[in-house]
Amino acid sequence: MKFNISISVAKIFLSVGILLGSGCSSFLDEAAPSNLTPESFYTIPDHAEAAIASVYADTRFIGGDGGIFSSTWQLLEAPTGTSTTETAQNSDLNNLYSLTYDGNTQHVINWWNGLYRVIAQANLVLEKVPAITPMNEAQKKRILGEARFLRAWAYFYAVRLWGDVPIITKPQTVTSEDFSPARSPQEAVYKLIVEDLLAAEAAGFAWMDVSGRVSQAAVKSQLSRVYLTMAGQPLNKGAAHYKLAADKAYEVITYANANPGTINLFPTYADVHNESLKNRTEHIFMLQYNVLVAGNPMGNMLPNFKPVTFSGPGGTGSTIPTPAFYNSYEAGDLRAKNQVGYFYTSYFTNGSGAPFELGAPYIFKHFNTTAFGASGAPGTRNNNLNVPLIRYAEVLLIYAEAQNEAGGPNMAAYDAFKRIRDRAQLSTPAFGTYNQSTFREAVWRERWHELCYEGITWFDMVRLRKVYNESTNGFDNFVGHINKSTTQPLQTKHLLFPLGIQEMNNNPNLKPQNPGY
Repeated sequence: MKFNISISVAKIFLSVGILLGSGCSSFLDEAAPSNLTPESFYTIPDHAEAAIASVYADTRFIGGDGGIFSSTWQLLEAPTGTSTTETAQNSDLNNLYSLTYDGNTQHVINWWNGLYRVIAQANLVLEKVPAITPMNEAQKKRILGEARFLRAWAYFYAVRLWGDVPIITKPQTVTSEDFSPARSPQEAVYKLIVEDLLAAEAAGFAWMDVSGRVSQAAVKSQLSRVYLTMAGQPLNKGAAHYKLAADKAYEVITYANANPGTINLFPTYADVHNESLKNRTEHIFMLQYNVLVAGNPMGNMLPNFKPVTFSGPGGTGSTIPTPAFYNSYEAGDLRAKNQVGYFYTSYFTNGSGAPFELGAPYIFKHFNTTAFGASGAPGTRNNNLNVPLIRYAEVLLIYAEAQNEAGGPNMAAYDAFKRIRDRAQLSTPAFGTYNQSTFREAVWRERWHELCYEGITWFDMVRLRKVYNESTNGFDNFVGHINKSTTQPLQTKHLLFPLGIQEMNNNPNLKPQNPGY
């Protein structure tokens, strides 16, 4: 999934075209060499590698265009209430912030199309690669495991965004019987997700993979996420699935404790957005970026027309923290310290010049100091920073929460929770001062403050049916909570997103629309 993998895909397609075109007596008598089909392409191991690389590449849809000053990923941030915007040019983004989005909202459409493109590509791999002969069996098993993981990754987003969604597990053509599929119940979608992840777990992956490909740690961490979600709303599987989530997260923790040089928390928050540490240590799974293929897509977090990078005044400020959320961090929390944690309130002119005040807090978590510049160090101008999808910090918090729900807090859960606070240089009450209820909300608060702006908070709100209240430091019921970024209350309909109108027009079997839209 790194740059060299993407380049190899282009080389493979080019070499196939050359091979097909060589030795032709007359181009009128031969099939066009560029007209590759699944039947003619999936014939050698290099084709399998190119195919799985294309699935990885398609996961980068989240950085796609969401209209002026907006990106697809903002679907998962704008409705949370932890962010607001300095720009008002994008009506779809404004509707996300004001909770008035509908089936015509571009971000909703992009997520549907992007996820089902990943699913379609993974289905091709799973259908075609098994027949490739000769091929090293370990290589084949790995590629099929990666495809199962990535298909599960896509379905896990889809089922949480829209609830009942179509299950498609075979390549589609216009003649396929299920070319216009109906939606399957969420229970069935989760069953497929778990099956895919268990198959991936048995694929023989290394515990970590610095190339950015799927690892054993990624599979087990994703399984713990899925079980945690199934335990909560809307499936309500309860204690048994909380235990499954705790057990799976603890497998990662156990390995990390024995191999702290391989999996661990980074010692500083700066390491979280250090491009030289991509796919290492705390970063269990990431979306891969390199400017020669695709540059990091988080630029809409840069402040609007303030010279914080080599390019001078720029940025859109279309995702910035609300003052209420920024001020909700405990006194002394390093995560809220300027340029140390996940925010910054001042920076250096054109990235490396004289310091100046920004006038408000901005998100530093995805700020690439190598590319943009730092004090006295001009930037490289190449934003090769990855986007984190699973960090070890989340695994620790999954274990703490799941163990507490399965049977109350134990010392291992407390230690996992405390490690997050220790890095923030916060004092933590003694283990004996917590009961199940107080520990539950303490862990939730850490999730909000540690995992913010990583596409996680919205799904916490939905599965918990709770939302962090920055003013009270407690938790409100989802329905009726008023985000600090808007004056509109969250409604029952917001527990799911609407299906795209055009998609339902193309496939009437998707109807009815989700309630309230």
